Amino acid sequence: MILEIIIPSAGESITEVAIGSWLAEDKSFVEKDQEIAEVESDKATLPLISTASGQLSIRVQAGQKVHVGDIACTIDTSAVSPVRKQKTSKKKEEAEPVKPEKEKKTEPSHIKVTPLARTLMKEHHLDVEDIIQGLKKLTRRDVEQVVNHLFSKTLVKSSPDADRTAETTPMSPLRRKLGKRLVAVKNDTAMLTTFNEADMSAILNLRKKHQQAFQEKHGVKLGLMSFFIKASSEALSAFPRVNSMIDGDNMVTPRYIDIAVAVQTDKGLMVPVIRNVQSLNLAQIELDLSKMAQKARNAKLTIEEMTGGTFTITNGGVYGSMLSTPILNPPQSAILGMHNIIERPVAIQGKIEIRPVMYLALSYDHRLIDGRDSVSFLVKVKELIESPLNLIHGGNNPENLLLDL
Repeated sequence: MILEIIIPSAGESITEVAIGSWLAEDKSFVEKDQEIAEVESDKATLPLISTASGQLSIRVQAGQKVHVGDIACTIDTSAVSPVRKQKTSKKKEEAEPVKPEKEKKTEPSHIKVTPLARTLMKEHHLDVEDIIQGLKKLTRRDVEQVVNHLFSKTLVKSSPDADRTAETTPMSPLRRKLGKRLVAVKNDTAMLTTFNEADMSAILNLRKKHQQAFQEKHGVKLGLMSFFIKASSEALSAFPRVNSMIDGDNMVTPRYIDIAVAVQTDKGLMVPVIRNVQSLNLAQIELDLSKMAQKARNAKLTIEEMTGGTFTITNGGVYGSMLSTPILNPPQSAILGMHNIIERPVAIQGKIEIRPVMYLALSYDHRLIDGRDSVSFLVKVKELIESPLNLIHGGNNPENLLLDL
């Protein structure tokens, strides 16, 4: 029986998608509920699931644009799994004696074998002929590698080891959409960036002191991002204009705080949203972060999980960035940029000390946010990062609360 697998819907108003990649080869045997391809839209990536076990026949090539409801592939359910065929012939194979080492044919001189491959073959008593016979078939990728290698040698005869080829792949719908949004931000907003720096000593010492106990109790590591998310939440409460956005001729200021966190993936930049941060503690934030980051890297995020944020945080420091001007995530009006932590000489009460310092950047839409609010917001974040215990008092100094100041 031949079953047709159609392109699933990627969300309301989305009619055109693309096959990002096939996770199973054409004519291969797939199992029921196996993920066989990735379907990419301009908002999210969805898995294409096999509805039955059988032989796969691909109808749409990777990168090709299709419409929701089109036939992506078919499954021949009458095909027999190679595993079953192997079990059927297993007794016959076991009955055949192992070929003595001296009877094995001489290794062909025209086939190159790497040292690691040769070691592995020796461990399993295999020769080149066994390997060739064990190959099921040549794939398109195998042929392309040989063609590219031969083309490279022909193109650069003076440098046979230089690779002069170029790979051309279509941009995914997600990356095309992201590019359009970024260009629109530059053209449609009055974006400025203000900078500051934070001494990370208190947070680093706090993490080092309580990391093991925190992980044992909550089942997740205590990272840096949760401190910045919580500090941003307190600063947004103090300066709500930074949490606002423009809607036509109106300014919308949500009473809630939903912070989007930029996560770099193979598919592009994803920004899952942590909801109601104002009511979460550090452990709850870390658990939400861990879940969202894992889903982002596995391309499992839904459209709902990436929409509705009121503020964004991005961390270029994980890639070694010292300083940057992060770009706005519309329709939001501000984004906080974290960077790497470097030990720098700083003046502390008239003395030079070496402290771990992070540069912070806040990009904001000047049409909505004035310099006073933007600078004051970033100073508030800096103060909370340098004195993280104040986070448990609503961002206030506990001494001031004690003295009712």
